[in-house]
Amino acid sequence: MDDLKELDDRFVLHTYARREIAFERGQNATLFDEDGRDYIDFTSGIGVNSIGHNNARLVETITKQAAKILHSSNLYLIRPQIELAQKIAALCAQDSRVFFANSGAEANEGAIKLARKFGEKSGRHKIVTLKNSFHGRTIATLKATAQERFHEHFGPFPDGFVYADNLAQIETLVDRQTIGVMLEVVQGEGGIAPLDKRELQELAAFLSKKKLLLIADEIQCGVYRCGEFSAAQIYGVYPDITTFAKGLGGGVPIGAVVTALKEVFDYGDHGSTFGGNFLSASAALTTLAVLEEMQKSGALQRSIDYFGDMCRSLALNFPNLFIGVTGLGLMKAIVAKDALTQKAILDKAHEKRVLVLRAGANHIRLLPPLTIAQEEINKGFKRLEAACRDL
Repeated sequence: MDDLKELDDRFVLHTYARREIAFERGQNATLFDEDGRDYIDFTSGIGVNSIGHNNARLVETITKQAAKILHSSNLYLIRPQIELAQKIAALCAQDSRVFFANSGAEANEGAIKLARKFGEKSGRHKIVTLKNSFHGRTIATLKATAQERFHEHFGPFPDGFVYADNLAQIETLVDRQTIGVMLEVVQGEGGIAPLDKRELQELAAFLSKKKLLLIADEIQCGVYRCGEFSAAQIYGVYPDITTFAKGLGGGVPIGAVVTALKEVFDYGDHGSTFGGNFLSASAALTTLAVLEEMQKSGALQRSIDYFGDMCRSLALNFPNLFIGVTGLGLMKAIVAKDALTQKAILDKAHEKRVLVLRAGANHIRLLPPLTIAQEEINKGFKRLEAACRDL
């Protein structure tokens, strides 16, 4: 481990504060380090490994596809990409088309460009985003992120982003230059905060009346993470543009822009060398097949209910550490009483070999694989309880 850490320090550009642990293999929601110790994974690679580690169906798909063709570029027809676009459009229950990228930030960049071109003729370009949002780390998506701490060092930024403190304030910020609103249906980095259902429905109606766009960033909360393919479906709203990534490929990088604005982009307006290639599209098709089966069988909802009960029980059993639980589906956070307590829990959980994440100022973020077994849930919470007892 010391040798690996030395090489990491020497050659890797450090943009993450890494913990000194190196994983070698995994099975569903359990990871094993190079010394064979097991860890319960309540992070799924920050919401990426939606069908767990070493899923047999996904491994088979990747292996078979790698033996045929990985990439050809988007200059040619790509059968699994076309099938994936058809599948996503059906799951969104909208007459839409799909653009594929490599990541959530790229998907959001595509959504911003699409909105800007849509508003070009009417002179509209401004996009309203919400306080505590997080939309990516490129220059444009960073500026769309309404958290000033992310903006330090990286200006000047592109103009055209306006920040609202809450959903109710958005209407007051709309002017003749506004083209739409971009929001996370459940805020992720900002603190696992589901939006209010009635307020979001009222905003959607207002935007529709004004012929403005609703752009849903479902990079983290989409792809069945909250119980339905799209979190917006739980709210009964249908955005003009929706972005997906993270869990879509089950671990293989892929992002998607899904839109009802089917005729806005022309050839050359946007592109991606790798986006939606044979490997990523095939992996996404298998990932969606696994998750759709889980959702239809009721297995996903049973896991959501059980995991939620365990979160609430932990918070109730340690009132000196926690003040509540928030989130939707298997996108949960147990809210620590303050930032110092949050850090102590994160460190102690690592010692007990259960992987959790931070979010917001004081949230313990939990994003387990959607395929997590009850036995793994029990083991993970047993370790979290031990961590809390030590504190």
